[in-house]
Amino acid sequence: MVGQSDYDLNPWARTGEERVLKPAAVLVPIVEHPAGPTLLLTRRSETLRSHTGQIAFPGGRCDPGESVAETALREAEEEVGLVRSFVEIAGQLTPYETVSAYVVTPVVAFVRPGFTLTLNAHEVAEAFEAPFDFLMDAANHMRHYREPVGGGPKRHFYAMSYEDHYIWGATAGMLRGFHERLNGA
Repeated sequence: MVGQSDYDLNPWARTGEERVLKPAAVLVPIVEHPAGPTLLLTRRSETLRSHTGQIAFPGGRCDPGESVAETALREAEEEVGLVRSFVEIAGQLTPYETVSAYVVTPVVAFVRPGFTLTLNAHEVAEAFEAPFDFLMDAANHMRHYREPVGGGPKRHFYAMSYEDHYIWGATAGMLRGFHERLNGA
């Protein structure tokens, strides 16, 4: 078991079976604007096989021999065209286990303004920035749930709404973990 997971709010869903987790990483890009920092997020393409239309950090599966920082930088370049010369890695957050058997390491980085994004339309429908302070405010971290089709227990998850974007699931869980790390929880 890793430090944080989709199971934190749904302990009943963990089967107890040993799972082989696939390593992945996401870039948590803090854009350092003079008016205040923001986080760069994406909305996944509707044509992807999974998690279509969901809000996410740029990221993906680690290639063999690749560090999580290398994965996060590579994926950010591939998905949104964020050039590495604008990015300074600051550290890592607690790895996050997903129900889809990934262990995702959030790699926090500071991003210097002035970059130009080029979205990979096959993977990303939109990129946007949300205020860092808004996303780190616990008052904006809501606990939502979905009822499974066909019945069964409700699946709980963190969610936050920013403008017309609904951030939920693993991304919201990682943001909640970032908030807890910053606030000593």
